[in-house]
This record gives sequence, structure tokens and C-alpha cells, in this order.
Amino acid sequence: MAGTGRADPHLSPALVDLGRRLWFEPLLSHSGTLTCNSCHDLREYGVDHRARSIGERGRLGRRNAPTVYNAASQIALFWDGRSQEVEAQAVEPILGPNEMAATAPAVEAALRTSGGYRRGFRAAFPDEVEPVTLRNVGRALGAFERGLVTRSRWDDYLEGHTQALDPAEVEGLRVFLDVGCMECHTGPQVGASMFQVAGFVEPWPDQSDLGRFEVTQLVADRMVFKVPTLKNVARTAPYFHDGSVDDLGAAVRAMGRHQLGVELADREVASILAFLGALTGALPEEYIAPPRRPEVRR
Repeated sequence: MAGTGRADPHLSPALVDLGRRLWFEPLLSHSGTLTCNSCHDLREYGVDHRARSIGERGRLGRRNAPTVYNAASQIALFWDGRSQEVEAQAVEPILGPNEMAATAPAVEAALRTSGGYRRGFRAAFPDEVEPVTLRNVGRALGAFERGLVTRSRWDDYLEGHTQALDPAEVEGLRVFLDVGCMECHTGPQVGASMFQVAGFVEPWPDQSDLGRFEVTQLVADRMVFKVPTLKNVARTAPYFHDGSVDDLGAAVRAMGRHQLGVELADREVASILAFLGALTGALPEEYIAPPRRPEVRR
């Protein structure tokens, strides 16, 4: 199955192309060594396979870096849902002290040293007197992210192609439904449409991260996190906001115990894993190919 990444037709090719270049641009980081792709490797299904990503000066991020594929259609961004649009989300890691640790003036000054970037920003934002701004960096990165879409056999199945899933996968879907997984992991994304308490039945082992409470200060939001999409989940270990589980089968068992209050049998876990494997889509190889980096004056 071919990858389906494609730019939003309402966005200009110049804007998307600029976002693609910026995705791989180390000038967005304090040291000039980290890129968006460092933590969200597009050839690794948008993750770095670490419990917590390593940022500037070896600092660890607070939470597991979620996949960026199919992110633009989710209810919100970040585990705590603090951003509503990919354009706003894209700027935060650039400024985050444990991530890229840059500043707006430093990023803007660095990009302005490149004639290629100056031309790229003028093409993407033709009506602006000074288009090279951090805000426009976020807008360009967001435009590119909107095209980071994968399509799996699950999507074909939802469109009525009942033969897209084999019998074992259909049985896995039945078990997934019967035990209650789809109460939270619902919709085409198999998740990413709601928030839920981590440890709804049995308390989550690590209570140090209070999740959405840090955003809203509402008692009801203690230990509440965005329910992640399960698309490509077989390729995006480790799992959960704290990256505490490396194995997908163990993650399924943990969800049964902490969220549903059940101990899943081996056969149930095996069936669910068969279904989850059908959620893996092909990478959009052409769309994510790193472009030639513009020359930068040092």
C-alpha cells in the first residue's frame, strides 16, 4: 500500500515546501544540532523510540514524544492537550528548555542569514514585509505536518472493503470491542478524540505527572491525558505518556488492568495485537524525503 502523505490543497506549495525544509533544519535549535526530526523521525513513524527524548545539553523531555503522523486531525496536541492546532504546537518544542531551547530572536536571525530561506519565506508569505518570524516558522511546519498522513487497511475496512482485514484481524477487532477498548479508542484514528484518566480503574504507577491538570488547574483533570491514536501503534514504542512500557502486548495488558479493571487472557491479547497490526500504514516516502538544505552564511 502506498503512503498517502499529501499537502492540504488549501495550503500553498511554497508554504508546505518551506515547512518540509524547516522540519530538517538544525538552526531551529540553540546548538544548531537538533531538528524536529531528531525526536519525531519521519522514517520511524514519527517517534524516536525513547521513553523521553534527549534535548539540548542532554536534557530529557518530560513526556514520551508522540507520533506526528495523523496529528492534525486529532482533538488536540500534546499529551495534555494544551495546543489546538499543529501550527501552535510546532513552536513550543523550539522554545522548550528541555527540547530545542532556542529563542525567537535567535531563530529569526539565523534563518535570515540564508538567502534560500529569505526567498522561501517571501514565497510562502508574499504579503508580509518581514516574513521571517517564529510565528511563520510554526505556520510552515504546521502546513507540512498536515500532510503527514498514513493510510492502513483499517481505513479501507472502514470504507466498506470488508476483505481488507483477514479473519484473525477481524476477530481481534471483535475482542477489542468486546472488552471495551473502543470506549476510549474510538473513531477512524482509533483514539485521539477524547481525554481520559490514566488509571481510570487501577491507579497509574507513576503519579508525579498530573497531566491536563497542569493546564486547567481543575481537580477533575488530575492524571487526565489525551487518549492517543492507535494508528501505527505497532511501530511507535515505547508507550504511554511516560514511555514506561516497551512491548505492545504488555501495553495492552496494562490498559486492560488500569483502564478496564480486567486481566486479559493470552488469547485476547494475541487477538488484539493482530487487529492493531492492521492499523499500520505505509510511510509517504516522497512527501517526507529530506530536501536540499539552503546555504547558510556562518
